[in-house]
Amino acid sequence: MTKDGVVVDEAIRAAWDSYRVLEKRTSTEERRQAQQRVEAAVDAYGREEVSRGTVFLVGVLTGFLIAGQDGGEDRLDPLSDLIPAVIRKLPTFEMADPTQVPMVTGVLMAAAMGLDTVAWRDQFGQIPPKEALVHSFVLWLLADLFDSLTKRPGAIDQLMRETFDSMAAEHG
Repeated sequence: MTKDGVVVDEAIRAAWDSYRVLEKRTSTEERRQAQQRVEAAVDAYGREEVSRGTVFLVGVLTGFLIAGQDGGEDRLDPLSDLIPAVIRKLPTFEMADPTQVPMVTGVLMAAAMGLDTVAWRDQFGQIPPKEALVHSFVLWLLADLFDSLTKRPGAIDQLMRETFDSMAAEHG
């Protein structure tokens, strides 16, 4: 595990691939490839690091949504709009353990306050598998909300993949 809120790039990519596995618009072949990348990242860096990557992306997407589109015209208030909307939808995921809601809410609050979500979450120790799964659901809900607000299905996936491609080009 890395420290001080730093997460391995491949773990962040694998966290996004976890979203792509959940996303129904992902083709069967892309889903299979995403699952392979997740498995490879877990083998190389550990489940904990991939979970931390998910917490990082929850922070990033929360920041995007709070900032709003086109200079902030469509801003979501984190306390009255964003966080309650996400938490209310968590029960739609049958595998979402309700006992994990306080911690995922804390991560969303940390993001809303502009804190480093990974460093904030790290102070409570390792992320157990049940919590990691709920963070993945939160990431999917945030991505879905982003796409809904932009009225462009798949917009956030395209943005994230372009970001990962540019990161790979810089490091490659």
